[in-house]
Amino acid sequence: MSRTLVVTALRTERLALLGNVAGAAVARTGMGPDRAARWAARTSLAGPGGVVIAGVGGGLVTDVRTGDVVVATEVRDATGTLALPGAGALAGRLTAAGHQVRLGPIITTPHIIGGADERAALAAGGAIAVDMESAPIARALVDRVPVAVVRVIVDTPAAPVRHLATVRAGIAALRRLRAIGPVIGTWEGAGDAIS
Repeated sequence: MSRTLVVTALRTERLALLGNVAGAAVARTGMGPDRAARWAARTSLAGPGGVVIAGVGGGLVTDVRTGDVVVATEVRDATGTLALPGAGALAGRLTAAGHQVRLGPIITTPHIIGGADERAALAAGGAIAVDMESAPIARALVDRVPVAVVRVIVDTPAAPVRHLATVRAGIAALRRLRAIGPVIGTWEGAGDAIS
């Protein structure tokens, strides 16, 4: 059995990580919080020592740039906030492997965030990044295994998702996701979650 399960939403995220997370299994939920919640509800977790929810996301604050790796200290959504105690240790492993990492809250929304006003409203609550799947997956699994969330930023307030540079940024983010695969594939969480 794999010691780590890496969970992605998109087919492209899964392809970026397949074969690059030695010893870990890679699963795909589909895009959005509803699909993510359905996947988590029907998933059997016999064996994993930790679950890493990984993929791309959007930056909410001006000092988070395209290509940055964000490790969630907590995930938020309309249901509430869930702390992820293994974040610091995972960020440390990624940093030791040569990746620049940001720690902070990630908020899950039911739709893609595009406009500056909506980003600013989400950032006002302290979140530094946004995605569409992490909170429902983490909430469903955290009582069974340690959970971490890692997102590579594609779009930012300065370069929103509908900006022409999004395609290039998306390709670069998937390359960065692939590059961090070896580290996230070995995160077991059990020892990290208590540090």
